[in-house]
Amino acid sequence: MATASLRIDLDAILSNWRAMDALTGTTTETGAVVKADSYGLGAARIARMLARAGCRKFFVACTEEGAAVRQALGEGPEIFIFSGHMAGDTEMIGDLGLTPMLNSLDQVTRHFESLPGAPFGIQLDTGMNRLGFEPAEWQAVAPIVLGSHPKLIMSHLACSDEPAHEMNRYQLDTFRKMTNGMNVPRSLSATGGILLGRDYHFDVTRPGIALYGGMPFEAAQRVVTLSLPVIQVRDVQAGETVGYSNTWTAEEDARIATVSGGYADGLMRTLSSKATLWHGNVPCPLVGRISMDLITVDISHLGEVPKSLDILGPHQTVDDLADVAGTIGYEILTSLGNRYTRHYVGGSV
Repeated sequence: MATASLRIDLDAILSNWRAMDALTGTTTETGAVVKADSYGLGAARIARMLARAGCRKFFVACTEEGAAVRQALGEGPEIFIFSGHMAGDTEMIGDLGLTPMLNSLDQVTRHFESLPGAPFGIQLDTGMNRLGFEPAEWQAVAPIVLGSHPKLIMSHLACSDEPAHEMNRYQLDTFRKMTNGMNVPRSLSATGGILLGRDYHFDVTRPGIALYGGMPFEAAQRVVTLSLPVIQVRDVQAGETVGYSNTWTAEEDARIATVSGGYADGLMRTLSSKATLWHGNVPCPLVGRISMDLITVDISHLGEVPKSLDILGPHQTVDDLADVAGTIGYEILTSLGNRYTRHYVGGSV
């Protein structure tokens, strides 16, 4: 079988969610970010498991994602849409009971006129300059909006993965100034903000990358193992080249495994001749360029021909691989291709 296997440990995701929940205490509700199909790992399966464990608030990027999560969960849990109420989404938002986080006066007008009385939240810009009302805008619209009883007021931290960054305190102070005295649940923190401490927790937290085993949550349990099948093995003579553009030349006789996986599967070309794959506890260097469907790996030092090699697993996390690729763990996870056969383990609550 030439299809790579992506193993997803649901018990690890659940443990990571519970660890995030334990950090916030009893007065803060812990939600879950399941946008981008739970960072590529399967939002329907993961959201159902977390709902059984007690999670009642889920966050997605857009209305279409919210519809998929609602289909998986049924009625009951709240599903918040970061992008708010976009034109063309009214029917879906209303029919499925989704909660848009309104980001502008245009969105407030659209929501109030098309779905009067329907639930909504508000997103504030506290300095990231990406989504939400800026302080002056919010001061002008707040009396009208608050009279309609928003479900949640939130903002988002720009530098929470750098605990000492002065932007964290600036945004915290700005968020307090914009929301103090308002009898509405507040949310400021995703994973990084949760780790900054109680001052940042407010009423609802939104862990995302921590659930899926990524930094900055150093104590996260590892969630994914990606095993790539070996298609063919060949002996290469010293001086011969491997792969496109002859970028790797064998300095001595070598045994090269051609492995199923490439940039069409989310294995970035920047990993070429840099990444390491694993056969059990034994590292095997990737040699030559990553192509669309195939990579080549030096297995000269192995005493056997492996059936598969791991590029993610106990010896290499998504953040380890991201460091080699020059990116972040988020991008590695969300780039994992649709051709992988996903296998779920655990998940009973």
